[in-house]
Amino acid sequence: MFFSVLCLLTWAQGNSRYVNPFIGTKHMGHTFPGPSLPWGFVQLSPDTDTVPYSTGTGYNPKVYEYCAGYQYKDSTIVGFSHTHMHGTGHSDLGDFLLMPGTGPVKLNQGTATHPDAGYRSRYDKSSERAQAGYYTVFLKDYDIQVELTTTQRVGVHRYTWKSSGEKWLLLDLVHGIYNYDGKVVWSSLRVINDTLVTGYRQTNGWARQRFIYFAMSFSHPVKFYALLNQDRELYNGFWRRWRMDENFPERSGRRLKAVFLFDLQNNEPLTVKVALSGVSCQGALKNLKVEASPYSFDEIRYKATKAWDAELDRLTIEADENHKVIFYTALYHTMLSPNIYQDVDGCYRGLDGEIHRADNFTNYTVFSLWDTFRGLHPLMVLLKPSLSADFVNSMLAHARQSIHGILPVWSHHANENWCMTGYHALPVIADAWIKGIRGFDGYEALQAMVRSATYQPYEGLGDYMRLGYVPAQSSTVSVSTTLEYAYDDWNLMRMAESLGNDSLARVFKGRSLNWRNLYDFESGFMRPKLSNGHFDKSFDPLDTQGQGFIEGNAWTYSFFVPHDPKGLIQQMGGEMRFVQRLDSLFSVELPEQYYANTEDIDKVGIIGNYVHGNEPGHHIPYFYNYTHQPWKTGETVEHILMTFYSNAPNGLCGNDDCGQMSAWYIFSAMGFYPFCPGSDEYAIGKPFFNKLSVKLENGNMLNIKVKNKSRHNRFVKEVWVNGKLLEQPFIRHEEICNGGEIIFVMDSRM
Repeated sequence: MFFSVLCLLTWAQGNSRYVNPFIGTKHMGHTFPGPSLPWGFVQLSPDTDTVPYSTGTGYNPKVYEYCAGYQYKDSTIVGFSHTHMHGTGHSDLGDFLLMPGTGPVKLNQGTATHPDAGYRSRYDKSSERAQAGYYTVFLKDYDIQVELTTTQRVGVHRYTWKSSGEKWLLLDLVHGIYNYDGKVVWSSLRVINDTLVTGYRQTNGWARQRFIYFAMSFSHPVKFYALLNQDRELYNGFWRRWRMDENFPERSGRRLKAVFLFDLQNNEPLTVKVALSGVSCQGALKNLKVEASPYSFDEIRYKATKAWDAELDRLTIEADENHKVIFYTALYHTMLSPNIYQDVDGCYRGLDGEIHRADNFTNYTVFSLWDTFRGLHPLMVLLKPSLSADFVNSMLAHARQSIHGILPVWSHHANENWCMTGYHALPVIADAWIKGIRGFDGYEALQAMVRSATYQPYEGLGDYMRLGYVPAQSSTVSVSTTLEYAYDDWNLMRMAESLGNDSLARVFKGRSLNWRNLYDFESGFMRPKLSNGHFDKSFDPLDTQGQGFIEGNAWTYSFFVPHDPKGLIQQMGGEMRFVQRLDSLFSVELPEQYYANTEDIDKVGIIGNYVHGNEPGHHIPYFYNYTHQPWKTGETVEHILMTFYSNAPNGLCGNDDCGQMSAWYIFSAMGFYPFCPGSDEYAIGKPFFNKLSVKLENGNMLNIKVKNKSRHNRFVKEVWVNGKLLEQPFIRHEEICNGGEIIFVMDSRM
């Protein structure tokens, strides 16, 4: 009793009180309002609609809005599922949806326009509340108060029926995000006893062969249940001797749903604990026993809040409450993925489909590397080096288990989905190694990096190795791919140099210059080139479709040479012309016709021709530091911070993409950014708060202070790091990784 009272008194303390999980993406609705733990496997959340990926006639564009399963503007809730992705432009998951109800049971979900046709429910938006580790809402159609919390591997539900009537709980194993008819390859359910159910399903989606298991316990015994298969069963064998739809304890099929009835008094809560595993039902049972069985809902909620506070309290800022909400929500977003992907005993399903045990590391999944190599992973290198080592070890395990022998491109739940371009595990690994993280085998990492950079069947890589660029005939995004390969090759060079392999370093130094092969001096842009060595005549530098670029255009990608900024400046005609081009990027309007058909670009995230709502240009505002006008970086960064991040349901200007958009905010608010992951430098910007403190993993403090800041003193005049005046607008990682003090001195003049 004392613990529960303590819980109610203390849950709101710490910086988790400032987190607003409803902050999402403008127009696209990629919010994640449900509870989780930092980097937890379970991402428990309400799903507000079930727009299918396809209705049988190709891709359904409407599904894009439901990448996270939730839209803030929706007025009905379908149910509460246990796995989600945060802010991705494609999706999967939505496993094991639960929905409590009263009255007649309906097995279909209904529609937003006709909710009474199914089991979904209307809800009061005013009753909906979300915070780190907890979510609650009132279902109007059923008169039920819903509360959710989590452990790392267990979703915990508390349902309280406020009125009389038959009280039931529906489990839908067909439901999913980016769903389509046939996505569930197979599923199975077993009722072990009147308070315990286990099961699994295999799906074919973004992850083509994904297995996920559960163990579900009830705080009250089930009085009646039905395990139903809505798929047509052509062969029943001798199972037909049973009445399988009533209290028969096992069922398998492709379209399974289950209904459980309970004898409950009004206002008597039912607690449901759903443990997940990628290994087996036995693994899920172990997770349930260790993480959730001994604890009440309130105790688990208390632990979840304390876990979030422990991470969020690492950073403290001097700011008003509104900016604290924006800042700590961004920090919260950076801790939603990657996700732990192993059971409490260390076992996990590998890319090869076999069960492995993680030795001396924790295995993680959901690596959106095209997005997160830029800021999210470098942020963890600074804040939590041990976590970065686990990420790298997880990638190395992936490479060992890969039939191709290469590192992940975009992976989740023991699958490679091959999304996006480049081989961006390389900068994540090199950045960690160059910045001193030694919790993984550097030589094994180098070998895996080489395999990834020389696997010729991968998108245009054979042509790239032969010609020095990816020809337009080999890839519709040939320019983006070439530039990203060159940058990744530079990271491999850095790793080889660090390990003393000079001959390998020379090879990849040469390859890192391949970006030059696509620079067109006549137009001044990076441009698609044919295999015969001629530039493609059909070229429009503003267009984001069909010009050789992914989620961007020639204006954006012509600046994607973070590893050779001086070389790019020279190639573009020297500093004066380069600055003019950079200024134009932020001032020349990008007409809507040029991105109307590009799903991931929206006008709300654009300044001139610069698209902050997508990742390829996130380093560009810091490019001024390589000229004699570094003050423009600070002005541009401040404008972005003030314009594109707000405390509102549409508070982000683009997909958060597993935390990258938010990581940019956290770094930039601190006053610096990893312009080129794989180097040991951060480019100076302009601190957003007068005081910001970071408690590093080693226990030391990094204190960032601003002097003389005012409305008139807008420019960074000097930067002092540990008492030393910086001569250039860059901070080296070794200067701050063990703590210290950064002082920004502001002035009214540039």
